Amino acid sequence: MTTFEEIARRRTFAIISHPDAGKTTLTEKFLLYGGALNLAGAVKSRKNQQATTSDFMELEKQRGISVSSTVLQFEYRGRAINLLDTPGHRDFSEDTYRVLTAVDAAVMVLDSARGIQEQTLKLFQVCRRRGIPIFTFVNKCDRPGKNPIELLDEIEKTLDLQVFPVTWPIGEGTDFHGVYDRLLQRAHWFERVMGGARRAPVTIGALGDPAIREKIPASIYAQLCEDTELIDVAGARFSSDDVLAGKQTPVYFGSAIHNFGVQLLLDGFLEHAPPPRARLAGGREIKPDDAPFSAFIFKIQANMDPRHRDRLAFLRICSGKFTRDMQVTHCQSGKKVRLSFSHQLFGQERETAAEAWSGDILGVTGLPDFGIGDTLTEDATINFDAIPVFAPECFVFLHCADTNGFKRFRAGLEQLLQEKVVQRFMPADGGSVPLLGAVGPLQFDVVAYRLQTEYNVVIRLENAPWSTIRWVSADVPLEKFTDLFLGGAKLVFDASQRLALLFQNEWNANYFAKENPDIPLYATPGDVAN
Repeated sequence: MTTFEEIARRRTFAIISHPDAGKTTLTEKFLLYGGALNLAGAVKSRKNQQATTSDFMELEKQRGISVSSTVLQFEYRGRAINLLDTPGHRDFSEDTYRVLTAVDAAVMVLDSARGIQEQTLKLFQVCRRRGIPIFTFVNKCDRPGKNPIELLDEIEKTLDLQVFPVTWPIGEGTDFHGVYDRLLQRAHWFERVMGGARRAPVTIGALGDPAIREKIPASIYAQLCEDTELIDVAGARFSSDDVLAGKQTPVYFGSAIHNFGVQLLLDGFLEHAPPPRARLAGGREIKPDDAPFSAFIFKIQANMDPRHRDRLAFLRICSGKFTRDMQVTHCQSGKKVRLSFSHQLFGQERETAAEAWSGDILGVTGLPDFGIGDTLTEDATINFDAIPVFAPECFVFLHCADTNGFKRFRAGLEQLLQEKVVQRFMPADGGSVPLLGAVGPLQFDVVAYRLQTEYNVVIRLENAPWSTIRWVSADVPLEKFTDLFLGGAKLVFDASQRLALLFQNEWNANYFAKENPDIPLYATPGDVAN
């Protein structure tokens, strides 16, 4: 294949949702229907393993939630797929936001009974700001839920997004047995399989086919005809251009747990989702088929697999072709580095990658000094825009409970900070105890768990009284605060030595700003820079 053909067949996307909407289950079923698994929950090479492929950390299995993003790469119907599984819980939204910088499209999963929820809305807004096309999957149609037309109306009004239902549910709740493909005018009538571990047997045909008519009860058939006639007349027309522009979302109905409608979603997504798109680097447009290799690091994680015990940097390739052992420039340091240890990824599994193209996600080891957002390129004039830093909402002091393990404690903490599991702040008045900030408290549980399991260190967390942070304008000197009454606020430096104030709550932050109008405050460090 030519380079152009290799790039054109790639699809790089993430699945986003509110917790418990079924994101991880849908991820597993994509792998099942894509041929990457022979049973949902089991990697081909480990046929007796029934754990969720994307949730490989023991903590994830214990909590039943995804706490770390993973990459799942596989081939399906001539497409090279890079599926980025993201944490569903809001406490790990920073990791999700960083992953969304590396994708070209997203599948948004909604619970049919709950519709648009808080975390879904936040993640959708991130996608909209980045111009990422959205495909919608209404999950759990096998349970009592909202009326499908009511759900479409909620999506349009809440997200200000035109909807086009590609499929329509046949029945609802316990009577849900299939979907009608409006584009191909075919009904898909499914049979449930034990535990949803295998593909659901399906009967496919036009609504008038005897094999379909005899399966659908008369009342459900009448409701289906009435609903589809209504949306045919009153609904929008499908537009690929509007989908790619983020103005229209194709909507698919189904049940991931029972495998109903999953393959229709996967096939429809791969047909209509965009191939790798151009990226901005300081206002310069870098096209996927530009000759020089370029990529940026959007995630770092150590000790993913106990057999390796190494640090893995996740690269999103933005232009050119990768070949093993190629030499590139690390823009942040100006150093030349050789990419000798490169991997294709499938959860925590990995295999050596000899070549890769724009759109691919590559795992690279042996790069100890690199950070999230860094650029690697053959053209040293390319430097991709920085990945935003988000404001923490809770803070703790981190104590090492074992003085004999302090060296391991320091090494482990530095690794987690490099991965940006949490953020560290240093009090402006001194102090040696690390002050950590995070979007949610579960991130601190991950810190404690990983320090204990990966570095054999026992730690103690001490809650801090602040919940709101504001960064101080770079023009304001530290001396400005010498005789200033802070009223319980704490003056700190972040990891980049930017000055910030910690407040007990939003009200205190607003009151301080009102009383000190000559000290500009900002919600994020990016706001200060702008």
